[in-house]
Amino acid sequence: MVALVFPALPTVTLPVTGRPERFPIRRIFCVGRNYADHAAEMGNDPAEAPFFFTKPADAVVESGSRIPYPPATGNLHHEGELVVAIGKSGAMVSEEDAQNLIWGHAAGNDLTRRDLQTEAKAARRPWDMAKAFDKSAVIGAVRPGPMPEAVLRCSVNGATRQQAKLSDMIWSPAAIIAALSRMVSLSPGDLIFTGTPAGVGPLARGDTCKVEIEGLQTASVTIA
Repeated sequence: MVALVFPALPTVTLPVTGRPERFPIRRIFCVGRNYADHAAEMGNDPAEAPFFFTKPADAVVESGSRIPYPPATGNLHHEGELVVAIGKSGAMVSEEDAQNLIWGHAAGNDLTRRDLQTEAKAARRPWDMAKAFDKSAVIGAVRPGPMPEAVLRCSVNGATRQQAKLSDMIWSPAAIIAALSRMVSLSPGDLIFTGTPAGVGPLARGDTCKVEIEGLQTASVTIA
């Protein structure tokens, strides 16, 4: 048995719909600009190929949680998204085979420190501190099985901010997985945020933000 200099942190997990087991999280990948209307509202053209950024596994916040307003920002934004949960290993997979890697799906909210992201873009610096901060990945329970044919809706205090069909995504989950697997080897426990539609906007202290996708548990968070 290997001796550790301090106790290892526990594996971060998410609940699974209808099952007592939990889904262990390995890594979190996020896709940028996967809805044309969101790319336009941010002043960008849709990318020619998927591009990715990451969040740490311990950034995960379960649905129904209350979190503090994050430090170092005055412009916290919501980004409602479909999250894909990977259940099999794969590298250099084709789009046709990518579907076999999917274990399930969840609703998610890619919380973003928009002011830090804007500054990073202007300086051509990485987005890490805008995207990968503590408690920045709100995710509902993972539902095993195929992707729902549904509408994504993100609301703040009951008022709809974002709404789009999942079919409006530029790249399907299978296309995203195929592209990502050409850059890294995917493994069980990986999560992929698949991008957000137009309507992203600020969250203030006291706000409750809900991301709803029919058939999946709502990803809800309150800014304490």
